[in-house]
Amino acid sequence: MDSTLSLVSLSPSWIPHNTGIFFLSIAFLYASLRAIYNLFFSPLSSIPGPWYAAISSFWITTHVLRLQQCKTNHRLFEDYGPVVRVAPNKVIFKDVASMRSIYSVHKFDKSTFYKSLMTNENDHAMSTLDHAGHAMRRKGYATHYTPSNLTLFQPEAVDCTLELVTALEQVGGKQSVDCLALFRHYMVDVIIASSHGYRQGALSKWIVGVEDPLSTAISDFPKRGVLRSAVPTWAWDLICRIPNNRWHQMCDSDKIMGEFVGERVYERRAQMNSGKLGESEKVPMLQRLLEHKYTSTDQPMPDHDIISEMMGHMIAGSDTTSNSLSYFFWELSRRADIMTKLQAELDQAIPDPRAIPDFSLLQRLPYLNAFVKEGLRIYSAAPSPLERVVPSSTSRNGALDEAFDLMGYALPPGTIVSTQGWSMHRDASIFPSPDTFLPDRWLETFTNADQLMKMAQYMIPFGTGSRVCGGQNLAQMMLRFSVAAVARNFNVVAPPETNERSMEIRDSFVIFPASMECKLAFHPRNQ
Repeated sequence: MDSTLSLVSLSPSWIPHNTGIFFLSIAFLYASLRAIYNLFFSPLSSIPGPWYAAISSFWITTHVLRLQQCKTNHRLFEDYGPVVRVAPNKVIFKDVASMRSIYSVHKFDKSTFYKSLMTNENDHAMSTLDHAGHAMRRKGYATHYTPSNLTLFQPEAVDCTLELVTALEQVGGKQSVDCLALFRHYMVDVIIASSHGYRQGALSKWIVGVEDPLSTAISDFPKRGVLRSAVPTWAWDLICRIPNNRWHQMCDSDKIMGEFVGERVYERRAQMNSGKLGESEKVPMLQRLLEHKYTSTDQPMPDHDIISEMMGHMIAGSDTTSNSLSYFFWELSRRADIMTKLQAELDQAIPDPRAIPDFSLLQRLPYLNAFVKEGLRIYSAAPSPLERVVPSSTSRNGALDEAFDLMGYALPPGTIVSTQGWSMHRDASIFPSPDTFLPDRWLETFTNADQLMKMAQYMIPFGTGSRVCGGQNLAQMMLRFSVAAVARNFNVVAPPETNERSMEIRDSFVIFPASMECKLAFHPRNQ
C-alpha cells in the first residue's frame, strides 16, 4: 500500500500520457504564436504583401522550386506596389533610389543565398558575402576584364566565333540545332581561352556529336545551386543518392569543374616555375591569380581559392551569355523586320562576311547596339532577386540608426532586401510596351536623351553597385561578336517545336527555356 502511494506521488502527472500529442500541441502553439507575431507584431507587418507570405517562407520557396520566382515577384509588384513582403524576413522593392542606396551607397552585404553558388565547397567572389572579402578577391582578377586588356584576347574570341560560323555552315540549315548547347560550347571555349590560356575544344567536340563534360557541368551548376539552397543539407545528401546517372552528373557538376580547373592550375604553375612562358603582356586570368597576394596577409592566393574563383568565372561567363544569345536569335527568327534592319547595317559595315571586325567598330553600329541592349532588357541572363541584408546599423548624415528606411518603411537589422532586373526592365512607366522586343527604343531618332538616360538607370542586366558582374565587358564584347557574325552570314528560322510555349522563361537564378532547349535553323544567306 505504501509503495503504491509512493509511486503515484512520484509520477509526473503533469505530463500527458501521450507524449506525441503533447509535443505536437506545443509545436502547433509555437507555430500559431509565430504566425500571429509575423502578421501583426513584426516590424515588417505594415509592409504590403500576401498574408500567407508573412507567415512562412514556404510559399515563396514553392515558386523558387517551380522556377517561377521572377514572374511571381513581378505579379506581386503589380498587385501591391513597389514594396512587397514576400516572406517573414524578406522584402522586395522596385525603385531606383532605393536600389542605389542599398547596392551602391550603403553597400549591404549579400544574403546566405549566395552560399548555394559556392564552388569546390569554397567561396569565390560572387559567393563571398561581405564587401571586404569580396574586394580582396576582386583585386586579383579586375585588371583582366578591363577593355584594354580584353583587346589583347580578341584574336582568341575571333577564332572561336569563326569556328561557330563554320559549324553552322556545315549544318547548312538542313536541320535545326539546339542553341543552348551550341552557344554554351562556344562560350566555354572563349572563357577557357581568355582566362586559362588553354584550348578546350568544346565547340569542335559538339560539332562531331561528342559531349563535353565540362560544358554539361557548367549548364548543370545553376540548377544544382537552386535545389541545394531550397532544401536542408540532409535532404540534399539523399537527393544525390537517387539511382540515376544523369542525376548524379548534375550533383557532381561542382566536382567535374573542380578537377578540370585543378589540372590547369598545376599546369600553369609548372610552366611559370620552369620559365617557359617568357614575358608577355597577354596574361590569362589564371596566371594573375597565381601571382596575386592577399593584401591583408601578403601571402599568395591559396590553390583552393584560385580553383574556386576560376570555377566561378567559368560558370558566370558561359551559361549566362549562351542562354541570352539563344533568346536573341529566337527573336530574330520571328521578327523579320528586325533581322532586315540588322543585316542591312552589318552588310554595310562588314563587306566581307567571313571577316569579323574589331570590337571598337561594332560598338559604333547603332542598330546592333540597340538590339543587344533590348535583348539584355528582356532576356538578361540573371534577372533574379539580388539579396542583401540590412546591417546592424546604417549611417546616414553621420547618424547611426537601428533600422533602414526603405521607401518609408523601417526595416530592422537582419531583414533581407532585394530588387530584380526582371521587374526593373519591365517597368511600363520607363519602357512603354515592356513585353515588346523593340530595339528602336534605344535609338536617339526614336527616344529623346532624357528618356534614354532614365532607361539606362533602370537597366541592371549585370547587377548593380560595387558587386556588379566583373565580366560584363567580356560578355558585351562576345554578344556583339556572335550576333554580328551569325546575323551577317545566316537567316534564322524557328521550327514548329520552338514556340512561345517551349521558350517560356524559367529561372534558376539564370534563365532558360521551359523545354530546356532552343532549336533553330540557320540558313546561309545567298550572297
